[in-house]
Amino acid sequence: MIEARHLRVLRAVAGTGSFSAAARELGCTQPAVSQQMKALEQSAGTPLLIRTGREMRLTQAGEALVRHAASILAGLTAAEEEVAAIAGLRAGRVRLVSFPSGSSTLVPTALAAMRAEHPGTRISLVEAEPPRSVEMLREGDCDLALAFRYGGDGSGGAPGAFAEWEDLVVRPLLTDRLVGLVPEGHRLAGAERVGMAELADEPWIAGCPRCRRHLVEVCEGAGFTPRIDFATDDYPAVVGLVGAGLGVAVLPELAVESVRAKGVSTLIVEPAVEREVVALTLPDLARVPAVAATLAQLERAGTR
Repeated sequence: MIEARHLRVLRAVAGTGSFSAAARELGCTQPAVSQQMKALEQSAGTPLLIRTGREMRLTQAGEALVRHAASILAGLTAAEEEVAAIAGLRAGRVRLVSFPSGSSTLVPTALAAMRAEHPGTRISLVEAEPPRSVEMLREGDCDLALAFRYGGDGSGGAPGAFAEWEDLVVRPLLTDRLVGLVPEGHRLAGAERVGMAELADEPWIAGCPRCRRHLVEVCEGAGFTPRIDFATDDYPAVVGLVGAGLGVAVLPELAVESVRAKGVSTLIVEPAVEREVVALTLPDLARVPAVAATLAQLERAGTR
């Protein structure tokens, strides 16, 4: 196999006309130059140099290799510089996928910090709810995925017990509490806290499919099955429907924070219902500097 270091020596010999002059130019010894030229000729399978008096002359094969060496070494140098830029966060890209309430709260803070500290790193964002976002990560369609999981999703309520994500790097960002929403004129609007059982006879407005399933589980745990009149993945629509007096809802605090909640009262739900918000990536991707830096900024955003 022809090595780049051997090509550099061949170009030096061709340019200077001798092993000794090439050694001086390269800053090494003449025996080292001779040894590398022998290794290159063995790899090429044919002589590349002919000694004529005190000078070395290229064979036809040697001339062909020198011609190609210029573009090969230039391409290698460019590749080395690009890799160094990516490693040093002067370049690179990160493809991020997030669920909507994460996109409007955690992501802007993290991406603004990345742009300020590493302006050469490009970050793209698309939205998807889990489990689709996790599928996109495993399929290679993104480098980082923001996802969430409720305590009862097969984890026994234990923080960090993510059996379905055991092949991924899981970075917890925050614990997001669910809060109750009722219309401002509702009988419970003035209360600070509400038990789920107190909402048993109310019409409900549900969110995304995973949130919807969890709502049913929580309500059934409180002794009733919710009557879901409306279901929408759009959090502002949920808030709008509650504000119009069409029902009650529970939403993550992140979602409420990202929406101008008009005509609704927010209540603390008892017993407490929480979801853990995390950033996910593949083990190999976690070692990529731009991905690691974005993960760190997402963690800081979660802390704030």
